[in-house]
Amino acid sequence: MTQPESAPSRPEPVEELPLLVTAQLPDGARFPIRALRTLDGASADPAPAVLILPAMGTPARYYRAFARQLHAEGLTAVTVDLRGQGESTPRVTDADAVDHGYRTIVEQDLVAVVDAIRAELGPEPPLFLLGHSLGGQLGLVHAALGIGPGVDGVVLVASGSVWFGAYGRLRGPLLLLGELFAAATATLLGRWPGVRFGFGGNQPKGVIRDWARQGRTGRYSAKGSAHDYESALHTLDLPVLAISVEGDTLAPASALDHLVGKVPQARVTRRDYTGQEAGRGLDHFAWTRAGGALAKKVAAWAAPGGS
Repeated sequence: MTQPESAPSRPEPVEELPLLVTAQLPDGARFPIRALRTLDGASADPAPAVLILPAMGTPARYYRAFARQLHAEGLTAVTVDLRGQGESTPRVTDADAVDHGYRTIVEQDLVAVVDAIRAELGPEPPLFLLGHSLGGQLGLVHAALGIGPGVDGVVLVASGSVWFGAYGRLRGPLLLLGELFAAATATLLGRWPGVRFGFGGNQPKGVIRDWARQGRTGRYSAKGSAHDYESALHTLDLPVLAISVEGDTLAPASALDHLVGKVPQARVTRRDYTGQEAGRGLDHFAWTRAGGALAKKVAAWAAPGGS
């Protein structure tokens, strides 16, 4: 935890995306879903839609510029906040006792969000999840579980397992210590005050404990779930585009290797995104501000026959 997982506090200002629909769950949680729609043109194939799932503690608005670049490549670009972040409710604050973990996100929230998007766009356009960091991990688990209307594939960008063994002899033990510290702190305080610590944003203890458990054991699981996440991942049979970002020390290629190693039945395409392609130096977050060439990779892969 030597570098922040949450996005820099002042992203470049970009006009807000139009509201597509708001997904609401029985427990009162609300998820405003924003999109730049690409309407069917002369092509017989409807434009694919790409739902961006943010990194831990990163608001969906941080990806507005990248969403516009995806849209410029002929895709319908969709954004949504993870539970408790950005526009979604209930908010995770230092004063509340809201708690949830991976199970709520992958088995309830994403089901409702994908269902709402499918209802608005119709069943014809392919729908892909594009997850950054934690968003990629949870998006892959959700797709593997097969709960709800389902998706047509997953894109992983600057994402990877947080298992300490994937980070080498020097960084791995330090990462493990950070994960154990975060889990203990969240348990003690009832939440993770990530804004104060400069890592991950404010999070409920359930998310941090699930994140730390995966970091310690290498296995995805969630307290209270009836599903075996690892078994589901092993049987996932969907296209997966896995993109390593040059200069990304939080999700290095070795961490992505460990993550995609969990989906041996998936049709995995590996790509690298370099600073030369982007026209600037890159890291775990900088690619979002220089994603034009990356958007082209995603669009080419998402096109019919492109995966």
